[in-house]
Amino acid sequence: MTDINFLRNISNINKNLDVNSVKNKQIKDQSVKTNKSNLFDDLLNKKIGQLEFSKHASKRISERDILVDANTGIKLNEALEQAKTKGLRNVLVMIENSAFILDTASNKVVTAVGKNDLKENIFTNIDGAVIK
Repeated sequence: MTDINFLRNISNINKNLDVNSVKNKQIKDQSVKTNKSNLFDDLLNKKIGQLEFSKHASKRISERDILVDANTGIKLNEALEQAKTKGLRNVLVMIENSAFILDTASNKVVTAVGKNDLKENIFTNIDGAVIK
């Protein structure tokens, strides 16, 4: 099929769209927007290496605009392993300008604090800290 014929076929397809297909597209577009807002939570709820994010931590990361990328995931997993070798259970992990509390027994990030909330913050119920 030549390029001209291909273009004609596409334009004919577009002309033949009915109202129902347009409505279906609008419904799909709305669901895509909803899915995009859930994408961040879905990514965090998946395991990054051994580490998982609790619902609370996912919510805090989203609310506080904390950057969690592949590099952060690697550092969190390294910190988890270091803390486990020292026999620590609840660990404060500092990565750049963010803080994460890890529960080494469950391999979970329990909560997260961004740089704007770090000032004058007190971390309790931890038995160690790892700074990356």
